[in-house]
Amino acid sequence: QKHWKDEHGGKRKRQRGKATGNLPKPQQTYADIGMSYAKSTKATLGKNLMGAIQKEGVLHALSFCNVRAMPLTDSMSTKHNATIKRVSDKYRNPKNEANQEELKYISLYKQILENGEEPEPIVVEENEKVNFYYPIVTNDMCLKCHGTPDKEIQSETYERIKTLYPKDKAIGYNVNEVRGMWSISFDKNE
Repeated sequence: QKHWKDEHGGKRKRQRGKATGNLPKPQQTYADIGMSYAKSTKATLGKNLMGAIQKEGVLHALSFCNVRAMPLTDSMSTKHNATIKRVSDKYRNPKNEANQEELKYISLYKQILENGEEPEPIVVEENEKVNFYYPIVTNDMCLKCHGTPDKEIQSETYERIKTLYPKDKAIGYNVNEVRGMWSISFDKNE
């Protein structure tokens, strides 16, 4: 195949075929990349969580989360060559405690939701790294384990939560509230 030089003197392969068939795909933004990592990790966790609930109910799902949520998230980090974390100001597992930087963004996302606005990803570029942030917002299903005890959370479920997570702070939520945030870091050359 013949080559041609671009205006900078470098060689490139000449494209064959119809002009419309070989248009380059639009470049993904860092926000697009971060969002794809968050969505695929959420899908993996959600699929496994729903499977656990359907198989043996909410109590079994709590045990599943306790043992499998972090390893599943870590496996998605490996798959995407990124650091993928779910963090919160009101964490269930102390390993998910947000740092000072993350707390600022969680607070900002809470304000955005309270204002009735649609949250957008936050992208912070640092040297060769990209830090991506996006909120985790509650829905009806979340409240079975993150709502109010003896209201959305059944007493037996709440007892299991206290046993599995003695330092739990992740209760008292309503629908459409910021329960936490995706905090994802990846290299710019990804």
